Amino acid sequence: MHRWIFFATAVLAMGCSPRDVVVVYSPHGPDILGDYEREFEAAHPEVDVQYLEMSSREVYNRISSERNRPAADVWWGAPSTMFAQAAADGLLEPYRPTWAEHVEDGFKDPGDRWYATYRSPLAIMFNKNGLTKETAPKTWDELLAPEWHGKISLRSPLPSGTMRTFICAMIARAPSEDEGIAWLKRLHAATGEYPETPGMLFDHIKRNEDRVSVWLLSDVVMQYVKHGYPFDCNVPPGTPVLTDGIAIVKDAPHPELAKAFYEFVTTREALVNQAARYAKMPARGDLPKEVLPPRLAAQSIDGMDIDWQHFAENEKAWCERWKREVYEGDADE
Repeated sequence: MHRWIFFATAVLAMGCSPRDVVVVYSPHGPDILGDYEREFEAAHPEVDVQYLEMSSREVYNRISSERNRPAADVWWGAPSTMFAQAAADGLLEPYRPTWAEHVEDGFKDPGDRWYATYRSPLAIMFNKNGLTKETAPKTWDELLAPEWHGKISLRSPLPSGTMRTFICAMIARAPSEDEGIAWLKRLHAATGEYPETPGMLFDHIKRNEDRVSVWLLSDVVMQYVKHGYPFDCNVPPGTPVLTDGIAIVKDAPHPELAKAFYEFVTTREALVNQAARYAKMPARGDLPKEVLPPRLAAQSIDGMDIDWQHFAENEKAWCERWKREVYEGDADE
């Protein structure tokens, strides 16, 4: 049975549930989480899957605050930079999955504390009832053109691992940090609104045919395929390609069930299904393009060359500078 859980509910359920429990923190959204709750419980009738959906930054903050008394077993979904930070902070339990040999070194933690599940390029999303691939912006710099002033909607950045990666990428690609911040100031000046959640962002783009946004290619495709939203996108050259991961929480209350859930959602078959159902591009190297949906297999990605270690080391400072000088700085002008 699909359900939303809040922390207090999860704690109560863990104390009184007649079944074993595995608790998952994730930003993946109700489609994926609800489907895999049902599928895991069907395969393991003795287990009750309880998930808390929140942004990747909120997951990190909650796991950090709970480090002395963990409530979660599995963290499923966030950019690799956030997992790297959590690993460095001692928040993740080493676990080597059965498919570890199929993941390249750049897509996993050297100490087995997290592994990549998907690779997710950022794209410029638009409503195809009002725009086309030819009329919508095709590059990051085209977002700054006068015709898009006031027509850009961006998911509120700081709680979102996706948008934090975008902010940092725009700084990293600039000749200097100051020039990256200057570019982001221009983007902020052109931005009409900052919806608080992905769902609010999707609803806003659906209702406003002249709006454009920045979001994950996989989510844009999923909203079209699964929900019929009139979305399409352009993938700019030099786009950041996020590495999305999974990990077991340090001192997880239910370690064996955590491992079972981790393996269940990352089998070869599961990843192929996730590619078909949710447009998720697997990070594993043993999945040939022939098993992926044609749209994903044919997608050409010119990825940004990123030093992810440098990225992870600077993410907090860069995002704080964005908040201070770009977002809050606007109020002083």
